[in-house]
Amino acid sequence: MIRFENVSVTYEDAAGPTLRGVDLTVPEGELVLLVGPSGVGKSTLLGAVSGLVPHFTGGTLSGRVTVDGRDTRTHHPRELADLVGTVGQDPLAHFVTDTVEDELAYGMESLGLAPAVMRRRVEETLDLLGLAELRDRPIATLSGGQQQRVAIGSVLTTHPKVLVLDEPTSALDPSAAEDVLAVLQRLVHDLGTTVLMAEHRLERVVQYADRVLLLPEAVLGTPAEIMAVAPVHPPVVALGRLAGWDPLPLTVRDARRRAGELRARLTGQHPAGPLPRPARPAPAPGPHTPDGPVSAPPASEARRSGGGAPASRAAKSLFRRRRAPAPAPAPETDAPLVDVDRLAVRRGRVEALRRVDLRVAPGEVVALMGRNGAGKSTLLSTLVGMIAPTSGTVRVSGLVPHATDPRDLIRRVGLVPQEPRDLLYAETVVEECAAADADAGAPPGTCRALVTELVPGVTDATHPRDLSEGQRLALALAVVLTAAPPLVLLDEPTRGLDYAAKARLVARLRALATAGHAIVLATHDVELAAELVDRVVIVAGGEVVADGPTAEVVVSSPAFAPQVAKILAPEPWLTVEQVEEALCR
Repeated sequence: MIRFENVSVTYEDAAGPTLRGVDLTVPEGELVLLVGPSGVGKSTLLGAVSGLVPHFTGGTLSGRVTVDGRDTRTHHPRELADLVGTVGQDPLAHFVTDTVEDELAYGMESLGLAPAVMRRRVEETLDLLGLAELRDRPIATLSGGQQQRVAIGSVLTTHPKVLVLDEPTSALDPSAAEDVLAVLQRLVHDLGTTVLMAEHRLERVVQYADRVLLLPEAVLGTPAEIMAVAPVHPPVVALGRLAGWDPLPLTVRDARRRAGELRARLTGQHPAGPLPRPARPAPAPGPHTPDGPVSAPPASEARRSGGGAPASRAAKSLFRRRRAPAPAPAPETDAPLVDVDRLAVRRGRVEALRRVDLRVAPGEVVALMGRNGAGKSTLLSTLVGMIAPTSGTVRVSGLVPHATDPRDLIRRVGLVPQEPRDLLYAETVVEECAAADADAGAPPGTCRALVTELVPGVTDATHPRDLSEGQRLALALAVVLTAAPPLVLLDEPTRGLDYAAKARLVARLRALATAGHAIVLATHDVELAAELVDRVVIVAGGEVVADGPTAEVVVSSPAFAPQVAKILAPEPWLTVEQVEEALCR
């Protein structure tokens, strides 16, 4: 179905080829998973299948790519639209209509399908992806995960022979991700659809793959063969390597069957906590301690903490200002940094939050978890003053966010939204980092060093929008973490990050928490929560339904338990790191 013949792709001004000498064949009716570190060319390879590379992206493609006999060099994307369906990393770039139902129908209209066929396929897709209740909703009002499901659905309605998916589950909650992957597996097995998928959250997808392609080496093999040698692998494989299991398990079920001896070795041991903690919460440090730049963000940081929520008029005006930084006052160590009491937020006809209580102390790391559309992003937006409560109270460092001058608020709180590009305005990475240093009053090179720490290999002259999703997210994270405000808010901070980059981010956030900064993150990444956070707050239907220590909340949850917890249950082990430390003891 798909044939790569000695394919290389080189972009203008790049130091070398992004893809080099790829030679492989993907037969019809297989699901092939692309794995590898961020920035190794996974999105480029997928774009070469759909014709977006080089017709849309530019650059030079040498060699030959054919899809069902059509050469992508001589067939533009529009001439492959009936054959290849593509969903990129950014769902917003995919949409051309305003409502869910119209978006699902648009591709079929373009192909001239009969109205009766279109109606039937729309209904089937709404049911398959759990979108029936959203059919009349404006796309702009959906959460990031809901938008991702709509983008996938708009491709499925055209019934393409080949599906090209770039990070299709990155913004989905665990249950929604399982539903989408089950649909893809059904298409592969029952209809013979060929699926190429790039995904960093391998714990979700590797068991569904027929074969795995490891980049940049372009080695194609079975999941077991590739996971045995791949530098990126899910926790179940890491645990198998640690325990010396051969062959390595790829699923929780296989690992549980082999874990009896490991459980016996861990009897009487207790897992270490996810985070070292100071004896008492420390005040937010002043500018530029020996441990690194920790100055509070200046007023211009408001343009970098926007997100998708409507901003106040004052906040919008600050997006165009640059002011000298002013150090944030140290928080009261006996008072919570975040104090939310019976918060309710109504957005149009939707009651996004109701009766929410939340308190976060300095030095604490809290994860907000729950299904897509539960209200997690709305809660973060109220903490940064972008949304006013309908009722109840919200205080951050003693201030009421929506009623505080943004120039005062942003010295205390910074937000990295779901769309990292909302924070990036400069023409090159080095210019963006220089602006972040100037805004934070940090020594020149501070932000650039953070980018290199999170995702090595990003060049100074690259335009931020030419970066991969993971690299762009790392740049946005570096922009906010350069200022290191007392309260850091992160909305899906691991989308597009491989396991190594995620580990480096965890180390950086641990250091901030130990220094007394509070961190609140909304995430569907259960492995991140297991490694990093002190508390997990489960949000459902706009309400807090659980709030407690990470181990207590997630171990008993089939949806939010990490792989290690499922394998070693009922004992509260969460990460491979905890198991390794216990075995060493």
